[in-house]
Amino acid sequence: MTASASPSPVPRAGAVYFLGRAILRPLFWLMYRPRIEGRGNVPEQGPVLLVSNHLSSLDTVIIPTSAARPVQFLIKASYFAGSGLPGHFKRWFFGSIGGVPVHRATGRDARAALDAGSSILRAGNVFAVFPEGTRSRDGKLHDGHGGAAWMARDTGAAVMPVGLVGTGSIKPLSHLLPGRPRLEVRFGEPLDLTDLVGIPAGRARREITERMMAAIASLSGQERSGSVNASSHD
Repeated sequence: MTASASPSPVPRAGAVYFLGRAILRPLFWLMYRPRIEGRGNVPEQGPVLLVSNHLSSLDTVIIPTSAARPVQFLIKASYFAGSGLPGHFKRWFFGSIGGVPVHRATGRDARAALDAGSSILRAGNVFAVFPEGTRSRDGKLHDGHGGAAWMARDTGAAVMPVGLVGTGSIKPLSHLLPGRPRLEVRFGEPLDLTDLVGIPAGRARREITERMMAAIASLSGQERSGSVNASSHD
């Protein structure tokens, strides 16, 4: 009998994550004066899936520095690549902050990323995703993909919408200029999905995705585009 392969270890946030958060929290306060609403809505224990709009590369930093609990993200697989010392350093750094590599592809790579996210949730941790898939270049909220809903059904995690306001207007050194932007991070209440128990999986995922995007739009104040986001490649 062939022995089954042992499961891959669950990515976890390490010391670098907590050190970086301790440094960045006061730094961001000085630079952007973030206003954080609803932080207490995040359950203190248990798996939580944060679903957020995506306007800037800053989003993957501002959410973890605003949340009370450690937050892990999907990170482009290219950030884990490279040879020599730089490559080793990138793999160590992004692995130490609990990042999950994801390829911009469908099929096996996409499913592997979803499985990794589910493993983080099953371990009782907080995992954040951008259902739009990529950054919005036009400022509108685009339709969500089904991966977040799949993880929600697969794990039973609490699903919490997050609305980011102002991150898309951040430019280099903009914090040094008069009238510098003030960011807002709005944590909504967990979505009630109990009425979807027992309905067909495909229909449930579509309904969960729609509820996610509607809640995000309510928090962020964005206009919904009514289409998927095809304007960004990162």
